[in-house]
Amino acid sequence: MDGFLASGLCIVSALIIMILGFILRGIKILYQYERGVVFTLGEYKGIRDPGLNIIIPIFQTMRRVDMRIKTADIPRQEVMTKDNIPMLLNAVVYFKVINPEVAIIKIEDYVYAIRQYTQAALRDVIGNSEMDMVLTERESIAESIKSIVDSETNGWGIDVESIKIQEVELPAEMKRAMAKQAEAERERRAVIIASQGELSASVNLQKAAENLSKSSGALHLRTLQTIRDIAADPSEKIVLFLPNELGQVFKSSLDNKE
Repeated sequence: MDGFLASGLCIVSALIIMILGFILRGIKILYQYERGVVFTLGEYKGIRDPGLNIIIPIFQTMRRVDMRIKTADIPRQEVMTKDNIPMLLNAVVYFKVINPEVAIIKIEDYVYAIRQYTQAALRDVIGNSEMDMVLTERESIAESIKSIVDSETNGWGIDVESIKIQEVELPAEMKRAMAKQAEAERERRAVIIASQGELSASVNLQKAAENLSKSSGALHLRTLQTIRDIAADPSEKIVLFLPNELGQVFKSSLDNKE
């Protein structure tokens, strides 16, 4: 009798443990940033919200979907521009799931799919753009790539937040050519600035000459200042002063010859 009771208790305990395990397998906890896609015998049955959720084990399964913004790196690749310049580019895509049902049912691996589709769109957009535009219009090019990818991924339940082109690398020969071009441009600007300075100086000299001609004393003072500035060392210059009368004699003699 005692043996029957013991075996009965063992069977009941085993059944209780199995039932508890069955119930615990059906308890699912979703975080605030997650959604659950529930399937009953392989058929879609709905979306579960964050918190405590109970499903029927064996008959039901639940796929977790992260609703936060994700990043997908586009590996560095060589792309030929419209003007036949090879460039190495890499980018990053920021996206999030907006429809868990579609993201799980319609596409197997949406992260991999977005990475591959963005890579193809990057090649298409860069291939239709010239090198100067790629270097100076990164934002507009990234926006063009985003619009192409976003139009396709909307049907996947994915929303592309933004696409950023992180790095653009040119061949060494092109870098040297661009450096020479930039140097020539700087020299051209330097010549223009110097010529503008000469023009301004000539205008100021003309005004100074007009002012000095109005006063003989000022002209003499300016002459003495110029003589002083000829050499810093007084031993390196010789100054001869002639009387004004001698200058008048020379002037009158020249007038008589004429």
